[in-house]
Amino acid sequence: QVQLVETGGGLVQPGGSLRLSCAPNGSVLSTYNMAWYRQVPGKSRDVVATITTGGITSYSDSVKGRFTISRNSAENTVYLQMNNLKPEDTAIYYCTANLWVDALSQPKDYWGQGTQVTVSS
Repeated sequence: QVQLVETGGGLVQPGGSLRLSCAPNGSVLSTYNMAWYRQVPGKSRDVVATITTGGITSYSDSVKGRFTISRNSAENTVYLQMNNLKPEDTAIYYCTANLWVDALSQPKDYWGQGTQVTVSS
């Protein structure tokens, strides 16, 4: 069973930077749209940034100008570069990707387990 694995979370001071990475832990035939979401306990999981197969990106207003989503299609990896972090960015960050894992199935959405990002002095 293929899973998405996120890395790069941690504790950072306000104004600092972190880079999150996410990739499948097994082989896949193809990777389509990819995205990052975040969730604070007791609240809904909200989209942070998305990137299409062709590299078109979109961002939530709260992170625009501070976060950058990118991908390495050859390695089926998506990144989230987070700069000028604020305490309100504290959340569990999840990646999601539409993956085609084998020829007998259709592409479908997969989610990672999440990585904690804490912004605090």
